Amino acid sequence: MDLSRRDLLALSGLALAGSAVGPRRARAATPKAGGAFRFRGYTPPHFDPHLTASYTTMINLSFSHSRLLKHKAGPAVKPGVFEYEGDLAEYWSQQDDTTYVFRLRKGVKWHNKPPVDGRELTTDDVKYTFDRFLTIKGNANRHMMASLAKVDAVDKYTLKFTLSQPNAFFLDFLSNPMALCIVAQDAVEKFGDLKKPEAVIGTGPWMLEGHESKVRTRWVRNPDYFVKGLPYIERVEGIDFNDPAPRFAAFITGQLDAGPEFPGMMVRHQDVKTAKEKRPNLRFVLFPANVMTHVGMRTDMPPFNDIRVRKALSMALDRKGIAEATAPLGAVPNPPVPAALAAWAIPYKELGEGAKYDEYNPKEARRLLKEAGHGNGFETSVTYATYGSQEIIDAVQMLARFWKDVGVEVKIVEKPYAAYFASAYQGKYEGMMFGPQFPALDPYNFLAQYLPEEPKNQSHVNDAALTDMILNATRTLDEKKRRRIIYDIQKHIAKQVYYLRLHSGIYHAALDPALQDFGPNLGYDYGGRLMAAWWNR
Repeated sequence: MDLSRRDLLALSGLALAGSAVGPRRARAATPKAGGAFRFRGYTPPHFDPHLTASYTTMINLSFSHSRLLKHKAGPAVKPGVFEYEGDLAEYWSQQDDTTYVFRLRKGVKWHNKPPVDGRELTTDDVKYTFDRFLTIKGNANRHMMASLAKVDAVDKYTLKFTLSQPNAFFLDFLSNPMALCIVAQDAVEKFGDLKKPEAVIGTGPWMLEGHESKVRTRWVRNPDYFVKGLPYIERVEGIDFNDPAPRFAAFITGQLDAGPEFPGMMVRHQDVKTAKEKRPNLRFVLFPANVMTHVGMRTDMPPFNDIRVRKALSMALDRKGIAEATAPLGAVPNPPVPAALAAWAIPYKELGEGAKYDEYNPKEARRLLKEAGHGNGFETSVTYATYGSQEIIDAVQMLARFWKDVGVEVKIVEKPYAAYFASAYQGKYEGMMFGPQFPALDPYNFLAQYLPEEPKNQSHVNDAALTDMILNATRTLDEKKRRRIIYDIQKHIAKQVYYLRLHSGIYHAALDPALQDFGPNLGYDYGGRLMAAWWNR
């Protein structure tokens, strides 16, 4: 299903039959405290946000940790909209193009756990967090603060951030739930790092109570949370189901309170009908995904350093056929910035020359391979992880079949998620890799996949002109001018075929109807979205 920009914007507030259309308020006037929220949880590789880019770590920390800024949440926020507001910061101002001043809330307390023991958070904690973020070896998200020159603790509650150059996405990064939560130096010094569950100590709405690897993770309400009266929900439990069948069974029998599928609160397309039948009062909300699944290639090595080979592999793929098989309830074609980010994704009809390389044309693919000296095809491999998703398994099988049709024999190499994430996801593989990319909430985090020296540069792109364009976009504070630059970047990327993008599906968020004041959205901020929710039972 190809959707226009107008369609995408409309989807942000659309709900399926039998559910509320658009945001709604609960009928009960006064929220009720108490109860537990159960969702499909995730076992992370560890809990240190500066030593992994794994979504499983960030989801868990969204319940326990705070940031300087956060994204607005609730039933009035349309999916795909990311306005920021203060979290630990009471207010802030931009002094000039490269200077920002933040004033912290007074009286914010760390969780009452050793070694922090409920002491007050100060600017020293924030400064330590950003200094560690910039200097610790192995931080795959360091690029988010690449323009940050220094952080000064002016006094106990005032911070000054100085950038080396203007960064139009700086405040977006601060509010992003990906890695920029504030951490305690005391915990790092006691445990050596923040990998262990015992080191999960934040200032957020819930405190980590227990973690059983590959079983469940439990949080309990933080009685000293700095927003008076919140959170309403007393306990949160993330139950780890790797197999889609038992996790869906748990959902339709009421053991989970929200849809069980990645990236959270969703129901697979093939399960929507059954979910409606088994739990007829569920609230469904429909909106496009910003998870873009793509094929990365070693463009620094033969045969993928030949643009004719990359074009051939792309044109060998029937993207619509893959979408119909893996997302029959709807999917959208993606320019290099996912179509779900409608404010920044170039309208597909404006993509220019690069759009034709997304078209299914096996005849032209075979011609290009022959022209590149591979008339008899070649052999390679594609590395992937299932993510516990049958759709991903089906998609990779279809990719191999389409490539075989044009003479390219592809060996499928499946790795466990942790091994895949530590290798192929960070560009360490032979031949090709395949998988979903993290759902960034800004265009820069998608464009960072094309910057040299970045771990997320899975295709090993080294394009000086493209690098200059991306850096120029980050320095352009005028939003209209920046959008035009990002449109030009996407045209350039599409022509070079550095990645083979597939369509993104339409999410079907499914929620227990008694859960009030909760609105699903893109991204990993489960805790932020749940914070003001309550049970009307």
